[in-house]
Amino acid sequence: MSDRGRSDFVEFGIEDRPPLGTSLLLGVQHYLTMVGANIAVPLILAGALGMPESVIPRFVGTFFVVSGIATLAQTTFGNRYPIVQGAPFSMLAPALAVVGVVQASDPAGPAWEAALLQLQGAIIVAALAEIAIGYLGLLGRVRRFISPVVIAPTIALIGLSLFNVPQVTAATNNWWLLGLTVLLILLFSQYLDTTHEAFKLFPVLLGVVAAYAVAAGLSVAGVYGPDTPGYVDLLSIADAPAVVAIYPFQWGTPGFELSFVIGMLAGVAASMVESFGDYHAVARLSGLGAPSEKRINHGIGMEGIMNVFAGVMGTGGSTSYSENIGAIGLTGVASRYVVQIGAVVMLVVGFVGYFGQLVATIPDPIVGGLFVAMFGQIVAVGLAQLRYVDLDSSRNVFVIGFAMFAGLAIPAYMGEVGSAEAFREGMATVAVVGPVLGTQLVSDVVYVIGSTGMAVGGLSAFVLDNTIRGTREERGLDEWEAAAETDEEFDSAYDRFVGGTETKAD
Repeated sequence: MSDRGRSDFVEFGIEDRPPLGTSLLLGVQHYLTMVGANIAVPLILAGALGMPESVIPRFVGTFFVVSGIATLAQTTFGNRYPIVQGAPFSMLAPALAVVGVVQASDPAGPAWEAALLQLQGAIIVAALAEIAIGYLGLLGRVRRFISPVVIAPTIALIGLSLFNVPQVTAATNNWWLLGLTVLLILLFSQYLDTTHEAFKLFPVLLGVVAAYAVAAGLSVAGVYGPDTPGYVDLLSIADAPAVVAIYPFQWGTPGFELSFVIGMLAGVAASMVESFGDYHAVARLSGLGAPSEKRINHGIGMEGIMNVFAGVMGTGGSTSYSENIGAIGLTGVASRYVVQIGAVVMLVVGFVGYFGQLVATIPDPIVGGLFVAMFGQIVAVGLAQLRYVDLDSSRNVFVIGFAMFAGLAIPAYMGEVGSAEAFREGMATVAVVGPVLGTQLVSDVVYVIGSTGMAVGGLSAFVLDNTIRGTREERGLDEWEAAAETDEEFDSAYDRFVGGTETKAD
């Protein structure tokens, strides 16, 4: 891979391999950035399923195992970017819809098992479409029609749409612990980063550990009670199972229902659009050119394979995570090797109940503070793409502004609607579009994609940028393509990996 785009900001480049001890800590730090989401998704699903308390640790552990294996597969054989794979929020809406329908149809039966098996089947079949789209090169071919005018708002909306995640909004009940976490991460990453190497490389890890120690101390002292946001239940760690048994089809044989598959396809579509933006964001922060067509295809195809694997294991799917992209922005650590080491740790943690429970005890205000410190990095990465664009052009300013506003407004509207079913019922009464949007297939797709900010903004910008008259130079395409990675460079990087010639840091 060419180093032509490598930034001085990058401490460890994509092919660098820091010493094992350093890589271990850096890898754990990468996973800390996404632990809130990777715990939130299974806990939300477990609550909707009515899953017994005794089963939840194994359910959460399964998500960790799938995350570790999916990350190893993606970083080794997929797009080979230093990007973590984890449980997707984009597939959560159709997953909850599947659970609700199954439980409503059989309220007296073993509802949680039946619903989970139908969810598994829907994910497995929908993921086959993602595999086809990836390895047939369908998404990669769209790349030639995508300019920085499209990518800038798409990436920016990845960060902007995350401001209201539960770990941030719920944590306002303990704003000072959230603020302490933000302050510590800012202190280590921006003010003390030149005084010691540890502050430069481990600002997230140091900030979270220090804030956790404060919260744990206040909990032990009785200042925080069990009902207080920020409470750390240390006793629950000792009560957790030492080893959790996790294996394929552990919940039973998946069920397959066409209507559920159709709904899940909408979640997969939103996940692909989000991942497309993630690939460009991580490439930019890693000091690389825009991803080549082949790299995009390999990435989406591998995400499809890992979604099939997630369905086989019995989780809610797998996708690229925006959270650890923010960690790269804070630390400059873009090493693929580091992320792979972190993936191995996460894989082991999934089988060890104590470690999984330890991670689960991190209070939401701390996770919220972590998100606040990082998500702005993703927004800035998106806006940085505008350096290729003529911002004196009124058409460019209009497209960017419209896309970002739509990417915030339409998901907010969908949130007010509340569910795909409510959206379908509402649209069925509209005279002009009712017959179309009132059908389950179309309404589910529109609702799930419409609830995903980066999908709405990206698609809006894509349509406008390719239909409103503008020159290639004006849209930034000439300079953008000159800096982009070629398929040959991707192949060369993979050949060096197979030949074992990747660089090692001193």
